Amino acid sequence: MRISIIIPAHNEENHLSLCLDSFVGQTHQPDELIVVDDNSRDTTFQIAQTYAKKHPWISALQRKSENKHIPGKKVVDTFNFGLNHASDYDLIGKFDADIILPSHYFEEMHSRFQDNRKLGMCSGLLYIKKGEKWVFENIANKNHIRGPIKLYHKTCFEKIGGLRPGVGWDTVDVLLAQYHDFETLTDSSLQVKHLRPTGHGYSTKSSRAKGEALYRMRYGMLLTKIAALKMAWQMKRPGLFFRIITGHMKAAIQNQPHYVTPREGTFIRKLRWKGIFSKISQG
Repeated sequence: MRISIIIPAHNEENHLSLCLDSFVGQTHQPDELIVVDDNSRDTTFQIAQTYAKKHPWISALQRKSENKHIPGKKVVDTFNFGLNHASDYDLIGKFDADIILPSHYFEEMHSRFQDNRKLGMCSGLLYIKKGEKWVFENIANKNHIRGPIKLYHKTCFEKIGGLRPGVGWDTVDVLLAQYHDFETLTDSSLQVKHLRPTGHGYSTKSSRAKGEALYRMRYGMLLTKIAALKMAWQMKRPGLFFRIITGHMKAAIQNQPHYVTPREGTFIRKLRWKGIFSKISQG
């Protein structure tokens, strides 16, 4: 199984070397690692070039785009830029530049996909540093494959139509994988260090974009309210709830295009309600 990994990177000079060291130190190295620098103003590209010169399976690319930050879309567009330069692969990954992988990460991933032909997506879990300890980054369920460590089987990736260019891309992909009858799996034994915790610099714009994403995933208003309440609670930011709802309403008024078809949307809503009722019955 050929493994190709793409890392979109923007101003990551503080983390990139640690990240790439963890790739180089793998017991089963990827066949290809593409670092795509997107308009960095620091030495990100130079760091990537240094590793590319030492390791033939690593390459460094530069992408020129607008300096304007567009939540979700920028990272997906940068990933797709790298994807256009990728060789043939069986497993394709979108990873962030601020992570440190355990040394046996891809050895385990390779085994997981080899052992289960229905497996469409797989990952470890993200941990952040609090004091002297690394603790689970508790902003999503442990069975959710997080955005910084996405690894897809090629068949699944093609079935879901690749990544959606906007906020929510790393949720809709999991839902669509399940829609197409693929299994998704997180390995709790693989603890990935996340050097920059999620949520830093949460802006009003990005919060509203989350509401737009829920609309585009065809959640409906009631499910959106439940999801918004959960996010606000996890982030300990009450105002986040109202900004998400505002974003959903704005998207509905503007009749923004959906990420999924009506049939896929029906599946997603049923799946979400099933999860909610399951938690209620357990609690």
